Amino acid sequence: MIPYFISLLLLGIPLMWIEWAIGRYGGLFGHGTAPLIFNRLWKHRASKYFGAIGVFGPLAIFIYYLYIESWLLGYAFYSLKGTGAHLATQAGAVDFLHRYQGITTKDIFIVTYLFFVLTFIVNFTIIYHGIKGGIERLCKLALPVLFVFAIIIVVRVITLGAPIPAHPDWNVSNGFGFLWNPDFSALLNAKVWLAAAGQILFTLSVGIGVIITYASYLSKADDIVLSGLTASSLNEFAEVILGGSIIIPLAFAFFGGAGATEIAQSGSFNIGFVSMPLIFSKINYGIIFSFLWFILLFLAGLTSSVSLLEPAVAFLSDDLGISRKKSVWILGVLSFVLCQFPIFFLSRGVVDEMDFWAGSFFLVVFALAECILFVWIFGIDKAWNEIHHGAELNIPRFYKFIIKYITPLFLIFILGFWFFQQAVPNFLLKGVARENVPYILATRVGFVILFAVIAILVRKAHKKHFQAKE
Repeated sequence: MIPYFISLLLLGIPLMWIEWAIGRYGGLFGHGTAPLIFNRLWKHRASKYFGAIGVFGPLAIFIYYLYIESWLLGYAFYSLKGTGAHLATQAGAVDFLHRYQGITTKDIFIVTYLFFVLTFIVNFTIIYHGIKGGIERLCKLALPVLFVFAIIIVVRVITLGAPIPAHPDWNVSNGFGFLWNPDFSALLNAKVWLAAAGQILFTLSVGIGVIITYASYLSKADDIVLSGLTASSLNEFAEVILGGSIIIPLAFAFFGGAGATEIAQSGSFNIGFVSMPLIFSKINYGIIFSFLWFILLFLAGLTSSVSLLEPAVAFLSDDLGISRKKSVWILGVLSFVLCQFPIFFLSRGVVDEMDFWAGSFFLVVFALAECILFVWIFGIDKAWNEIHHGAELNIPRFYKFIIKYITPLFLIFILGFWFFQQAVPNFLLKGVARENVPYILATRVGFVILFAVIAILVRKAHKKHFQAKE
């Protein structure tokens, strides 16, 4: 948690301000996505291709994120059906997850696919109705419901006590201690810092390009200093205070410290879809709390997934001149086809591969690119003034030093450490099962093709907007 909050202060919030400022600046020229905005910041032919990551990244994440999001809706259905109450062992919960994913048997996979199609339709219906009529209306409804459901579960967790008489030390109070009592020796582990920094980038949606697109709709007088702070603060309240008060204390209360550590290290799939249903099956009215859990996660995922596609929609409509509704249809057909790969090749490591490149590596690359372009090439003084236009709250002056030096160095350290430790094994597919190698290579080739297509369209958009002036 210490590296997490340090990463928030030195990486997350500065990048939040940078992206709000970049987006608003580009929006004043009529640009809604990173490629042409980057070209405004740096008049170089390469700048727009760095910006292309801001269209490629969200679209690539959307391709597999939507499928995982649909699991939440499916699990909410099975919670009400009472299926979770019968998952009394971890092996049973894992077996049900694998059946749901179609890895072991296909007996319920048709239901899985139907929930994917339903989730897909819901997403594109919202996107089709635009920012105000679709996404804003969704958020006004979904976010309050999400917070209410989370608070209800937190109250239930706090009042749980010690659920297993044989282990009186396994209780929620000690679970909070397990989460918040610091282990200072872990501060010497570079992986802890990398994991914390990566989580901050992902949870705040910085380094993706989404915030740039939303900020492009602002006016010059809008206060982006306060907007960036409130967005970051509300996100941290949801993730750390509410989310952290549910998962880790519950895991500790039912499985002890060693079990909670094992669960935390087992990955997000096991935490959300194995451990939590197993825990809810052991508490009173678990069916209701399990349903609330998966619905609140689905709503959180839905508000994220509709945002992930907005940069691509804005790029086609604003930069290429295609109508919004036609853009949504084009992306709908394309993404539906591409979504089939993570659906049918999940067991071959395709989702993990996509998540690494789109959801981790390119987040850092894009964040570093926008930081250098805005702070060093555009200029720290101009950047500082741009951030403060319309602001009623002045950022402390020491943050000017942080934004100019600490934030980019933090990102360079993350990339450098990855290249030093993991680049060669990753490129040589070390540790990948032989039967999965063709699927991993195909995923990488597919990403290269997708980025190349976007880069060609970016070049076309650049000619459309800048060639006459040049």
